[in-house]
Amino acid sequence: MKKVLVGILITLAVVLVFRSCMEDRQEQSVLQENSMLIQQQIDNVSKLVVTEGHFAEVYNYKDSQELFGPLITADKKALVVVNAQVTVAYDLSQIDFEVDETTKTLRVKSIPEPEIKLNPDFEYYDITADYLNQFTAADYNKIKKNVNASLLRKVEASSLKSNAQNRLISELQKFYILTNSMGWRLEYKDRLVEQNLPQLLLD
Repeated sequence: MKKVLVGILITLAVVLVFRSCMEDRQEQSVLQENSMLIQQQIDNVSKLVVTEGHFAEVYNYKDSQELFGPLITADKKALVVVNAQVTVAYDLSQIDFEVDETTKTLRVKSIPEPEIKLNPDFEYYDITADYLNQFTAADYNKIKKNVNASLLRKVEASSLKSNAQNRLISELQKFYILTNSMGWRLEYKDRLVEQNLPQLLLD
């Protein structure tokens, strides 16, 4: 009788140990699947936050060179009309983040700065130049440099960057929804994200 009881106890112990191991494996498998899913979601939105705008600029260029003192000069001038397509984008593949399976936490450490790309189309009108002061490649490069600087100032003063940031927040809000639905935590710069992600990004 004792042998039968010992056998039953050993069998129960083996079953319990086996079930415990299986549950640990299943939990670990779920954690790894969740971790892979979160990383995949971040990769999927890496190219989605893009805002485009169009700007027009009329630029007057003038250059004078003194020949024999200030009384005699050689002048050149041009009227330039510029139509530019401006793109503001975030490369979210550059997000610095880590997935902690132990604490079930997605930590977003930093977000890249927006990238501003200018694609100007130059049209030159009323180009005049004296014989001793002709247009050169340096003049055209100077015009492009001055126009690009002016366009960047217009972009900074416009709503393009704020629109891009709103789209960024919209995409990152999906991280909160995803992690929350799986019972994970989302942290940004060591602060727990609950419902205040937009405010955290603006701080």
